[in-house]
Amino acid sequence: MSSLPLDLLSFVLERDPSKLVPGVHMKQAGGVRGIHFSSPDTALSFPSSQILVNCDLFPKEFSIVLTLKVSDSAPKVKEQHSQKTRVKSDGRLILGLKFSGKRLHFLYKGHRGVVEHWVFRGTQLADSQWHTLVLAIGSHHVKLTVDCSSPVEIIPSRPFPSDLNIQGSRFHIGSRGLWKGLFSGLLRQLVLVPGSDATHQICPSSDPQLAALSVPPLFLDLPATGGEDDRHGNTYETEARVSVGLEKSCSEQLQGQLWFNPLKKGLYLCDGTVWITVLEDRKRLDYVLEHQVLTTSSETHDIELFQVPGMGLMAAMAHRSASGSAVYLWTKTGFQLYQNISTNGALAWRHFSMGNKVRFNKDSQADFSVIYKWSKRRKRFVQFQTLQTHCARDWEAFNIDGHTYLAVANHRQGDKNHTIDSVIYRWNRLSKSFEVHQMLQTSGAYDWEFFTVGPYYFLVVANAFDGVTTSLDSVIYVWVNGNFQVFQKIKTFCATDWEMFQIDSRVFLVVANGHRLHGNGPSQYTINSTIYELDMSAQLFVRFQDIVTYSAVDWEFFSLGQEYFLVVANSFNGESYSLNSILYRWQGYEGFVPVHWLPTIGCSDWEFFSAKGESYLIYSSAKAPLSKVFMLKTY
Repeated sequence: MSSLPLDLLSFVLERDPSKLVPGVHMKQAGGVRGIHFSSPDTALSFPSSQILVNCDLFPKEFSIVLTLKVSDSAPKVKEQHSQKTRVKSDGRLILGLKFSGKRLHFLYKGHRGVVEHWVFRGTQLADSQWHTLVLAIGSHHVKLTVDCSSPVEIIPSRPFPSDLNIQGSRFHIGSRGLWKGLFSGLLRQLVLVPGSDATHQICPSSDPQLAALSVPPLFLDLPATGGEDDRHGNTYETEARVSVGLEKSCSEQLQGQLWFNPLKKGLYLCDGTVWITVLEDRKRLDYVLEHQVLTTSSETHDIELFQVPGMGLMAAMAHRSASGSAVYLWTKTGFQLYQNISTNGALAWRHFSMGNKVRFNKDSQADFSVIYKWSKRRKRFVQFQTLQTHCARDWEAFNIDGHTYLAVANHRQGDKNHTIDSVIYRWNRLSKSFEVHQMLQTSGAYDWEFFTVGPYYFLVVANAFDGVTTSLDSVIYVWVNGNFQVFQKIKTFCATDWEMFQIDSRVFLVVANGHRLHGNGPSQYTINSTIYELDMSAQLFVRFQDIVTYSAVDWEFFSLGQEYFLVVANSFNGESYSLNSILYRWQGYEGFVPVHWLPTIGCSDWEFFSAKGESYLIYSSAKAPLSKVFMLKTY
């Protein structure tokens, strides 16, 4: 089971960016935001299968991280208690966490269905202060850490069960779905971490009472500056103050205030120093027009777009047939055939340059791949170097510390051996060739994605199949002392593509999951593909959004003006290859929402490009001899 933090609050909060789910209100205390439960509501629950994918049993080792604030002036009612999270099936409790007076209670269904009850006494939490708790359940011990202080540990008479079945169960946040037991405080963080003790992930902390593992983005906006009462920790509902008029200065006194500019038709938020754009009348996508239908010599697995000095925009198609692959040149009327390169069952192209030299890499189903070099004299790509590969599905080119590297995704050796080494090559200036630098074991590798975050270099592989199952860990590597080392593993299902993108300072990775398959069982092609966001404090990529896809094989991210988009290549739904690929637009708290449905046939790749002030998308088909160019009309 994955040890990624599972942000339970985000599952119930971030469904509609325009309003909170029913039953909750956002409040602020001490300049910190949390939610207050005003009433029980079905929107505060969700199926366990949404976060514990393909799991019938609850993990036997896990952590629960929560940040809360409970008032010390709450009425002292006998049997008063506050439910924070419960897992129930058919109305019966499977697992629960609640707070009562000076005690924290952990309950679960134990041997023969009897509810076990573990109690941590003496937890001084009802003091109108924020506190962060980590409850860590191990095989033979249970410990509670409050505000990164020394843990309180208990040794239960029976260990937590390893066979706690959660099929058909639901998570309930804030209460068990009834008024009785509704949590009366503020809740800021509620995270489940399967398979590990999360204490070391957030402790030590410079602010232990607010130590964060995965706080919903909704709470991370700059809050309005409170007055004297706020400094004493009193809570209040957040209010949006909006002024209308022409240009005005943003100051610390106006922090959190909204300003509408009628000339620009823009809405702005004051962060205490400058106005931040919330909404502005800028270049926006209106609709998508079919611009060119490109008849190709055969089906196409991949498109690579690139610029050649003196030539302009070019596109290389990886054609399925043995008649070669085509290179096209962009003209006033669209793409025109420029060069045919001898290939046999080509799977992908990758363009890269070193200095002023332009090169090309071809992946092939044969046991070798070829690097081509652009000849300025002949104005053609000519063969440069051949490398032994094994059904290579992808190449990635990147530079680190002045050196050029190539990573190949070796898919399989022979028909059955999928767990083999993929290779990182490094350019040798003396021999003027690429030489093996590092071997990394992969399972049916399909794609490499290289990206940087600050001073760090990352490389992530899409592992698709190990010969038995498509349920595999794809691996993110980080560059340390001249080599790539494992940074994080993420469970994927026939992963075919990773796409890294940034929105402002936020870093995301989205995976294209192809299908679920295990052994001789049937394949499931309708499956979630997932967007992950880098949590800087936890130094992990955590789940941000699931999007239903149909044997997805590619994601493409692009921006138009101030808007951001993702388009997915849906290739097969189990019955047909003719189906819509979907264009999604970034909607802030709501994540990406569908805005355009584009008819495609066995879609294998999407690429975005701009030419002479216009923006375009091109897709390739692995099931028909055509590619299509769409123009993106803006207003």
